[in-house]
Amino acid sequence: MRSLFIVGDSISIQYGPYLKRFVVGSYQYDRKRGEAEALEDLDKPVGANGGDSDMVLAYLTSEHRKGVRYDVLLVNCGLHDIKTDPQTGAKQIPLERYRTNLEEIVTISKKMAKNLIWICTTDAVEQVHNREDSTFLRFHDDVVTYNATADEVMRSHSVSMIDLYTFTRRFGIQAYCDHVHYTEEVRQLQAAYITGCLDSLIEQGHF
Repeated sequence: MRSLFIVGDSISIQYGPYLKRFVVGSYQYDRKRGEAEALEDLDKPVGANGGDSDMVLAYLTSEHRKGVRYDVLLVNCGLHDIKTDPQTGAKQIPLERYRTNLEEIVTISKKMAKNLIWICTTDAVEQVHNREDSTFLRFHDDVVTYNATADEVMRSHSVSMIDLYTFTRRFGIQAYCDHVHYTEEVRQLQAAYITGCLDSLIEQGHF
């Protein structure tokens, strides 16, 4: 049975249990460890929360040095990269560094995995997220820009992509339970969508 491993942000932590259920019999599901720690504060990238592209690259580099191998590796980062300082407007990870990190993530992931799949970054609700007392901001336009950069990098390396951004946007603002996270119903739909995309990739001969 193929191994399916996920390195992603808190969105992936929340749809993960449903995805694990849906792929039973087809994949041996696993993800970056430390869910209990990550769930204590989903805005803080610890444990199972992959964090920004610096952190994802560091994690994958460490795993590669250990000789870890995957059949199918699902990767995402972006929501933490676009965190914006309210005072300076600086991004946690500037766009060009994000691009460079993704290039390196693809290179090392292809050494570790038979199949690499990129999950597009989901959106943020500015009117909920960006309060006056927010320690960091997120903007819809940044999600679009960083996703476009990721698309360019993945296409240049012929990496398969699952457009979770477009899929989830169709449900509107009522899909959210807070500033970036989703209701249980939407988490289940996201997992079903990802499962369908995996099945489609197999049918198309990508695996």
